Amino acid sequence: MRVAALDDDVEELDLIKSTLRAVGHDCHVFTEGAALQRELRRETFDLLILDWHLPDTTGPEIVQWVRNHLQARIPILFVTNRRQERDIVEGLAAGADDFMMKPIRVGELAARVQALLRRAYAEPAPDEQIWERYRFVLASRHVEVDGEPVALTHKEFDLALTLFRNMGRLLSRQYLLEAIWNNNNPLGSDLMSRSLDTHISRVRTALRLRPENGFRLASIYGQGYRFEAVHADDSRPA
Repeated sequence: MRVAALDDDVEELDLIKSTLRAVGHDCHVFTEGAALQRELRRETFDLLILDWHLPDTTGPEIVQWVRNHLQARIPILFVTNRRQERDIVEGLAAGADDFMMKPIRVGELAARVQALLRRAYAEPAPDEQIWERYRFVLASRHVEVDGEPVALTHKEFDLALTLFRNMGRLLSRQYLLEAIWNNNNPLGSDLMSRSLDTHISRVRTALRLRPENGFRLASIYGQGYRFEAVHADDSRPA
């Protein structure tokens, strides 16, 4: 998963980053609220970790901005020195999902992050997942459309499943490169970027992801892709 951490203490950020990497998450760190807000406008994250006091804003103000400006509901964890009950109430009332006191305890941080991610992105236990006419069989990694198998490579299968599981959510190009190709270069590479576009095109064509079939895979200029369900009478172009 992709996590963003905001704190003006660089040592705290290093600890958060190393802790999350140890449990398999990619963590991007920020020391100012404005920098995080700029990144949130164009990038995709699965969870936010916020301090309370920041050089240019406060944690609750960031939470309110996120809830007012981002369509997807990202889980938010406060990690702060604030200990009064009224502070906890204020943070949760602003829209945060959990509250953790400093100093950071590595085991507790990892456990709270994992719990928030499980609640927010729970994956069904069955071996198959079905979205209307599309059936994904996870064990054999194949897809059926209207009962007919569709040939996809492993990367195409992973990309298609990621799109269906994040339906309606804007997924940045960097998010997809990290999720599918494990590419952590924030600028990506021309080759990887072209590979993503090629895979998107192949998945769109192979699975017939067009409005007349109930789904649209749209490119959002300068940002990434959004996969969404549409009504049968929706005649907007794909």
